[in-house]
Amino acid sequence: MTLSEETPVLDAGRAAPAPEGRRVPLWLAIVACSVPMFMVALDNLVVSTALHTLAVDLKANTQELQWFVNAYVLSFACLLMTGAALGDRFGRRAVFVAGIVVFTLASVGCGLSDTSAQLITFRAVQGFGAAAVMPLSLTLLSQAVPERLRGMALGVWSGVSGLAVAMGPVVGGAVVDGLDWQWIFWINVPVCVVAIPLVLFALRESSLPGVRLDLVGMLLAAAGLCAVVWAIVHGEPDGWTSGKVLGAFAAGAVLLAVFVVWEARTDEPMLPLSFYRVRAFTLTNVVSATMYFGVFGSLFLLAQYLQIVPPRTPLEAGVRTLAWTLMPMFVAPVAGMLTDKVGGGRLMALGLFLQGVGLGWINLVADTDTAYSSLVGPMVVAGIGMGFVFAPTAAVVLGSVSKEHAGKASGANTTVREIGGALGIAVLSTVFVAHGSTRDPQQFVDGLHPAVWVGVAVVLAGAVCALGIPRRPRPADQPS
Repeated sequence: MTLSEETPVLDAGRAAPAPEGRRVPLWLAIVACSVPMFMVALDNLVVSTALHTLAVDLKANTQELQWFVNAYVLSFACLLMTGAALGDRFGRRAVFVAGIVVFTLASVGCGLSDTSAQLITFRAVQGFGAAAVMPLSLTLLSQAVPERLRGMALGVWSGVSGLAVAMGPVVGGAVVDGLDWQWIFWINVPVCVVAIPLVLFALRESSLPGVRLDLVGMLLAAAGLCAVVWAIVHGEPDGWTSGKVLGAFAAGAVLLAVFVVWEARTDEPMLPLSFYRVRAFTLTNVVSATMYFGVFGSLFLLAQYLQIVPPRTPLEAGVRTLAWTLMPMFVAPVAGMLTDKVGGGRLMALGLFLQGVGLGWINLVADTDTAYSSLVGPMVVAGIGMGFVFAPTAAVVLGSVSKEHAGKASGANTTVREIGGALGIAVLSTVFVAHGSTRDPQQFVDGLHPAVWVGVAVVLAGAVCALGIPRRPRPADQPS
């Protein structure tokens, strides 16, 4: 029995019935999917603004500070497809809840840490839990809403995701300025207390009966992605041509090549290669990677620019990024409703073009004496562009595969975008260091300009790729 056969067509405003047969409001199902996703997306960024405080309190060196961020990114990016596969086998709602529990217990561990090693360890465990939450959030949402309302629901979900990106620097700065750094992690506990009963009440269980776990594929994918992401995050500090970075890239390439060969031969692959015969799916993954490369790489540097030129606290700088990062919360729901009418590819192309314009405009006006008011306009343009990409990306990815494989497709897409974001931060930081430094405002601006131009070029290349996405993608055939 397929998922589409399990899930009835519902009246507008109603979600699928819960296990007891009751019906719950559609908005409640959207909230149940979105709140845990917001929690894990927020933690992707919230630690960045607390690094200076962590360096003092934990006596952490530069490498340890990098791993406070990278330990989470590494485990999260490498296990996203595994999390989706476990949901298909053991029940998506059950694994989703398990991911929330693991993430929250790891957050408690982070809050109790008094050494750098402990914090790095628990940050990695947080990534394990997040890897189950993020892809299954989108799968459960797709299951919970009727087809005709999916664009609107994905738009709201994408808006919440954008809000997490917006609030990461602000929450981190506010907590560090007003409370101890441990509260960055303790705030996850009440979210968990609310989220788990809500998920159990509002969402129904689903799985793929009889499916077997592709254990070999899971191990190959996790090991290959781990090697690639490790090489990316070490590229700038250790040198892109250093032996261990090149060795990690080579090992990752070999492992992922073996993974592809295995997936082509196994009867029940973790990632059906038939997905990549669908042009819409493949190009949308390229678009996701380019957007996260350009936007997150540029935002990483611009958040520092706002703290250095002129000197500001982390909270003050975080609040000033809201002109950019809040825009998707308002634009994404509209983009979601327009996706079926206009076509996801066209909206993604528009969004990436606006992002490129906004980033280029910021780069042209950014100087050592630039007033913040001169940055608001281009930030708004870039933020509107982000909003036009988020929801159509999710809609096209889900529309490119059959419903029962939504988790696998979502996991693959999220993996690509996380790798794109990590690569963007690493590459743009490398360009920055080659031309400037953080020693004074002028040297920072000297490094900022060439780095952001690289981000602009990648984003505009993604806009061109988005124009090749068909308006109505044909779902990939189910693997035999």
